[in-house]
Amino acid sequence: MPSIRSVLFDLDGVVRHFDAETVASIERAHELERGSIDAIAFARHHLELVTTGRISRREWVERVGVELGNAEAAEAWGSQPFHVDEEVLGLVDELRASGIRTAILTNGTDTIPDEIASINLGSHFEAVFNSAEIGRTKPDVRAFRHVLDAMQLAPQEVFFTDDSASKLAGAEMIGMPVHHFEGAAGLRAALRAANVLD
Repeated sequence: MPSIRSVLFDLDGVVRHFDAETVASIERAHELERGSIDAIAFARHHLELVTTGRISRREWVERVGVELGNAEAAEAWGSQPFHVDEEVLGLVDELRASGIRTAILTNGTDTIPDEIASINLGSHFEAVFNSAEIGRTKPDVRAFRHVLDAMQLAPQEVFFTDDSASKLAGAEMIGMPVHHFEGAAGLRAALRAANVLD
């Protein structure tokens, strides 16, 4: 069995995080029912269009505002801050220092390149693969095959981690070793078990 040469990371919920309390505070400020913004924004009909690049993030936020009946709340939701998981980033740098290639595969929107640049993630990852550019979203096996083809690696050579267990299915289907991310410590243990880290 080939040894692992690359670790592929999900972006949101693994490398960067949004504070759920921010959305709750927007809903309180606009007297909206708790959970109403995410219920609309992440409804399948919106999410599928924006994460496959068929509509822009700008259009997504506008559509959320229309459906919500509150454009101002949607704008606030669309511009909420995020932060990098420094512990995960430290692990990424450790992997790179040991010769392991690192990359991101995200179900993202057309603004991912700018968002990545704003937090200087490009210096930590060889590549960022974005579903809005690929036209396929995880767990579609074609999204994973796109990454493998671009990196010229076999499935067994790429270890994939995602905080959504359902997104792992496509990777598993083509033979990639996977880990359900629940924190940096668990990921480190999984990488050690897979002989990726000492």
